[in-house]
Amino acid sequence: MNNVVTYQSEENYAIITINNGKANAISHQVISELNKCLDKAEEEQKVVILTGTPGIFSGGFDLKVMKESPKSALELVTKGSNLSLRMLSFPMPIIAACNGHAIAKGAFLLLSTDYRIGTEGDFKIGLNEVLIGMTMHYAGIAIAKSRLSEVYLNRSVNNAEIFDPKNAVKAGFLDTIVPQDLLLPTAIKIANMFAQVNKKAHAETKLKVREVHLKSLEKAIELDLKGSISLNP
Repeated sequence: MNNVVTYQSEENYAIITINNGKANAISHQVISELNKCLDKAEEEQKVVILTGTPGIFSGGFDLKVMKESPKSALELVTKGSNLSLRMLSFPMPIIAACNGHAIAKGAFLLLSTDYRIGTEGDFKIGLNEVLIGMTMHYAGIAIAKSRLSEVYLNRSVNNAEIFDPKNAVKAGFLDTIVPQDLLLPTAIKIANMFAQVNKKAHAETKLKVREVHLKSLEKAIELDLKGSISLNP
């Protein structure tokens, strides 16, 4: 089985790269390998740079799995929600180096990190669930609420509005954008800065700042498990 996620360890940081086909789809395998890479980064006490491939951070959940049945969709979405819960409470800083498009779960991954860098270009970033016939799950709403203002929450979640990188900064999906050739160098520069932060203080403060949102996400995951998730025609 080919690795769809790679791990590159450097002195102060680790680069975790999603590389799963044209859309960088989030599949069961991708989630499993992301968790293994996070395990390694936590063990090594490394700042994480999470990135994709040129032009695409991630197009979201694997639609083949999502369309199999409501049960298979729920299973994958639940794993994805638990991944976001882990990322939002991860003891080390996580930097997203968004190579291009970030749609649906790809955008939720951005919302699950500590600092988000995008690239200039004709790229789409946002939550298209309602657009493709998926009623937004509780966990998705909880994640969006934790990072987006109420105005952009409604525009993103209810209306499935998709943003270019510049407006994705205004919406709250990204913190900054840079030219494409500066994406990784900028992420590395920030990772080296974050490596100087006291690890214990960062981890404990993150949990305090996000305490309410983390509890809301945990409850949302439980609510999703009581229902079903599917793509409507």
